[in-house]
Amino acid sequence: MLKIVYGVCGEGSGHSSRARVIARHLLDQGHRVKIASYERGYRNLKDDFDVFETEGLHIASADNKVSMVETFTENLLRLPEGHRKLQDLKEALFEAFQPDCILTDFEPMCGYLAHHYGIPLISIDNQHRMRYMDYPYPPGQDAERHLTKTIIRAMVPRPDVALVTSFYPGTPTNNRTHVFPPILRQEVLERSPSTGDHILVYVSFGFETLLDLLRSYTRDRFCIYGAKQETDDAHFSFRPFGVDGFLDDLAGAKAVIATAGFSLMTESLYYHKPLMACPMQGQYEQVVNGHLLETMQLGKNAQEVTPDAIGAFLYHLPDYRECLSGYRSEGNEAILAKLDELLADGAALAHTYRLRRKGKDEEEAV
Repeated sequence: MLKIVYGVCGEGSGHSSRARVIARHLLDQGHRVKIASYERGYRNLKDDFDVFETEGLHIASADNKVSMVETFTENLLRLPEGHRKLQDLKEALFEAFQPDCILTDFEPMCGYLAHHYGIPLISIDNQHRMRYMDYPYPPGQDAERHLTKTIIRAMVPRPDVALVTSFYPGTPTNNRTHVFPPILRQEVLERSPSTGDHILVYVSFGFETLLDLLRSYTRDRFCIYGAKQETDDAHFSFRPFGVDGFLDDLAGAKAVIATAGFSLMTESLYYHKPLMACPMQGQYEQVVNGHLLETMQLGKNAQEVTPDAIGAFLYHLPDYRECLSGYRSEGNEAILAKLDELLADGAALAHTYRLRRKGKDEEEAV
């Protein structure tokens, strides 16, 4: 069995939810796993796994808009602590533990150390679909698309193998990339969907504008997560976040209105819930998620949240449900089987991919 270091991005909850599925599977297979994460990822995983607290990047935003100034300032202040944590990570998880293979879910430190020590690196995330997968992107987004690819390249050095998760069935652009359905946590798979009378609303980063607009839709009932707690009324129910309560409300909703984060979008699609996606302005991945959702006719891409956008979404719920009936919902078996194949016989296949990638890198450098 192998010793594996697993770097997990701590921004949001999607990375740690995916990592929980992967790490549990690896442990069940008999591997030794040490996770490196920070902030929410660290908090979500530390009670159930062996987790090293590292440092990572943070996106600052307000009212569903990325604040570039605050994001730059906050991350600049983290640099000294980040350098210290990198040295601690190097000593504790690489020199002392001596891993056989490195996994990364968009966490950069473990990726760069994997290259430094010559250890096979496998990425498991949805970000690399924007680097290694063909997909239809929104018009007028050429500059943002190329910038995002550059950021991904800077965040995670070229993986030997990329296991990409995507709800859109795109085609890989190289033979080191494999595309799989989204990874779904066990709590999601255990629930059966039904169609209730409420609309689940998930807001983050203080998205007050959306709530203000929803107050005029008095014929509907909204279960709201992520907002500042307010007084419930006949139409608004403010819920504290908890996995069981949230997933019960999601599985039983008649529709979902939320930001365009990957995890909630894929869970909504798994339950065949019409979704109005409100992409965070300034975050290209969310813009792409909303565009792909609308391209597949599974929901509405509300690039601007207006009364007309909300009204159109509610009016077309029957149409979205009809399209969703043909959406193929899958579990995690395929990606777990591929990971087992890569790690079999002392990670022999992962080593083969590494030698191929290294040879290609050397050819490109000539």
